[in-house]
Amino acid sequence: MTNLHVKYLGLWLACAAIAPSAEFFNGQAARMLIGQKTFTAQQPGTTADTLGGVGGLAFVNNTLFVADSNRVGSLPLNHRVLIYRNIDQVTLPVNALVPQVNRCPACRGVANTVLGQTDFTKNELRAVASASALRSPTAVASDGIRLAVADSDNNRVLLWNSIPNNNNQAADIVLGQENFTTVIAPRGIPGQRMRGPQGVWIQGQRLFVADSGHSRVLIWNSIPTRSFQPADIVLGQPDFNTNIELDLARSVIDPKADNMVNPVSVTSDGQRMYVADLGQNRVLIWNAIPSRNAQAADLVLGQKEFTTASANNSPKVCAASGIGAGGKEAFPQTCLATMDFPRYALSDGRRLFIADGGNDRVLVYNSLPLTNGQPADLVLGQANGGINRSSDSAYPNLRSSADLLRTPMSLAWDGTNLFVSDTYNRRIAVFSLHDQPLPFTAVRNLASRDVFATASITLQGTIKEGDEISITVSGRVYKYKFIRDDTFANILLELTKKINADVDATVTASVILDLRAILLTARSGGAGGNAIDFTTAKVPDTSLMTLTTSGATLIGGQDAAQVAAGTLITVLGENLSDSTVSAPDGALELPRVLGGVRVYFDGLEAPLLMVSPTEIRAQIPWEVIDSSSANAYVRIERAGGRVVTTSPVAVPLIAQNPGIFAVEGLDPRPGVIGHFSDRATGTVSVDGSANTNDVATVVIEDREYSYTVQTGDDLAKIRDAIVAKINAAADEKVEAFAAGVFTRIRLRAKQPGDAGNGITYTAKSNEGGQVIMTATTPALCCANTAGALVTEANPAKPGETIVVTATGLGKLKNPDDQALVRTGIAFDGRALNEPFEFVSSLAGGKTANVLYAALKPGAIGIYEVHLELNSDLPTNSKTQVTIAQDIYVSNVVTFALKNPNDPVEP
Repeated sequence: MTNLHVKYLGLWLACAAIAPSAEFFNGQAARMLIGQKTFTAQQPGTTADTLGGVGGLAFVNNTLFVADSNRVGSLPLNHRVLIYRNIDQVTLPVNALVPQVNRCPACRGVANTVLGQTDFTKNELRAVASASALRSPTAVASDGIRLAVADSDNNRVLLWNSIPNNNNQAADIVLGQENFTTVIAPRGIPGQRMRGPQGVWIQGQRLFVADSGHSRVLIWNSIPTRSFQPADIVLGQPDFNTNIELDLARSVIDPKADNMVNPVSVTSDGQRMYVADLGQNRVLIWNAIPSRNAQAADLVLGQKEFTTASANNSPKVCAASGIGAGGKEAFPQTCLATMDFPRYALSDGRRLFIADGGNDRVLVYNSLPLTNGQPADLVLGQANGGINRSSDSAYPNLRSSADLLRTPMSLAWDGTNLFVSDTYNRRIAVFSLHDQPLPFTAVRNLASRDVFATASITLQGTIKEGDEISITVSGRVYKYKFIRDDTFANILLELTKKINADVDATVTASVILDLRAILLTARSGGAGGNAIDFTTAKVPDTSLMTLTTSGATLIGGQDAAQVAAGTLITVLGENLSDSTVSAPDGALELPRVLGGVRVYFDGLEAPLLMVSPTEIRAQIPWEVIDSSSANAYVRIERAGGRVVTTSPVAVPLIAQNPGIFAVEGLDPRPGVIGHFSDRATGTVSVDGSANTNDVATVVIEDREYSYTVQTGDDLAKIRDAIVAKINAAADEKVEAFAAGVFTRIRLRAKQPGDAGNGITYTAKSNEGGQVIMTATTPALCCANTAGALVTEANPAKPGETIVVTATGLGKLKNPDDQALVRTGIAFDGRALNEPFEFVSSLAGGKTANVLYAALKPGAIGIYEVHLELNSDLPTNSKTQVTIAQDIYVSNVVTFALKNPNDPVEP
């Protein structure tokens, strides 16, 4: 089977001359998808656009042939072959604009013809074999004229003398059986019968079959013209009448250059022949198409020599990864040279692709290998050659993501696109050549970017000349000896200098002078920083200096590359645009193209805020809210007219992952945090349960506002009734309103500035009452300038309400609110909305009351979170604050806080 018709080969070569840099990149995601509605759908089905446990693939003359079945237990087995004509209208040119037609424009393809079933909706397993019935077809092949199908469970290969145009069209020739109704599977002398064939190939006038159950490959030197026509050559066995089987009782494997165990594919590039020798965990290569029986292979991949057959035989084919127990060399479990049940090998005469099924990946050799055990140049379906992230239990959030494969079974190649049958994900993943790479975690929360683990060390006590203290981080020790007339400021500064001067340190250090503390921050973002351990010591033990640590390890590191639908994100990379262009300030709708740049998520054009050569700022489309992964790539129109694309990356999607906006700089950065009000505020929390005849009361100075609970009331009714009573009092100094979340009453002075500060208030309920009324502070406080940034010159105060600006908080709780949310368009819903997942917060190490969390009206992808600070927080110019939803915690940001009751430092 030739993979490229001459016409398409010429076109590809012409394009290659224009864009010679197009290539595959390690770990890139698929660009397109066939067989599912989204990359993570995995829906079973028998329709023209849905695939089951897909197996064999073949491409020729702009037509894709698909065997929608397998022999590895991936359900459903659809017992059919699908034919997709004009497949280039499905895959589209790599640099083409993607039509914006549905939820996932990158998920495409509707089959034109089905074989083995009467129509696309049927999945009948026929009890009697016939010329049109199929039972677990696993491989397909075509030369553009004929079609061959390995009808595995019927122990035969079917040939159509011309490409079928009609559904359920009958085959013309059967091989491996005397006629279309017999399905004999001999175990003894096989002769010309077949047993579970799983590979088929047409090359010129030759037909190749991997007769898997007989551990052999059959070659016809001319295309058969009659049923049960005998093959001309047999490989893997001495002759046609010998079937040397594996001794299952003793599990003896005797690998050689001329034998095979359960080969599942055979292909050729016109000169060489390639066999996936599944049972011996290797791919065999003949440098010329064999011309005699039992001819030995010339090259083996997956093993260092022909006489070994171990799965992932890393000690033989991988470089040592270090020294293990007993001083012996240690080896990785996998590398780019290991194989575990390889299922397909395909070459265009230049590259070689291998579907390494047991390792859930495709190995790519950019040039044909020349030595035994030679490693591949890169991998698709995994991040690199040393990891397998396709395990459902270990990586549940990555299941069926755009860059992962699960037991790839077959491959097809059109010169630009590599089609991979991703069996357990019920799809065909289409990986394409691209012009430039995009980093693996290029897409990140715009506010977070990185979420770094942190820790603190506080110094207290008496400074004595000659005493010494030390901090040990990840085994690296940093010491400082006190000098004459030393100060806490100098001690902290000198220790941080030592840590920051160490190029191998795992942390950076900064001084928090207000607290006499050192803040340690992991150098690398993400959860890995949470494993950084640290300790302190002092010499002598009798020293009066005390070092208090926040814990034994750094904490708080999170993955900022996991994002929620609707999140404002950044795409980091190089050469992403020719210039820097931004959307207009205050735009109510964001453009989908800026400076010739588009960003696609599942083929959807993302709204853009800004593009530059090293960063793109955009919004994740809300439409991807139904998925746990989307692919993303950048299309760039260069100034000279050339259009290039980056390699796609997979973007992990979760329900929410909040990020707080902060100013530029080193983390933890000062947050974009504002003062809430120009009038003093306070809060009363209404909790417990609404019990008839209970009395809930709010007392403002000496004025009581009470409500007696009625039958059918809930906490919200109690809150709203007291709010109404307070606001009905014309002479009251305070107005009341409902908080945005939970059942809380917000109190706000009617007079701005200091006039409202200090107005006392309390709350209570009747003795034995089940409603619980709690005042969070003793008095209204903290009038400032509404909207003014919190700075060291204008710090927050304990008990004050501050406003945090964030993104990534996910969908809204009320469906009516969510219905008004539109991708790239300013939110025009009500202000009292709230996220589906409630928001909590820590500020200065203590719980901050979340009084309001909502998608901001008039903004795109921006949330406001109002936090009432604990009234006992100490002065700290770098008070840390985070917000969290479920297990997902935001980046740490800082703000200045001044407690007026703290003593002044001498």
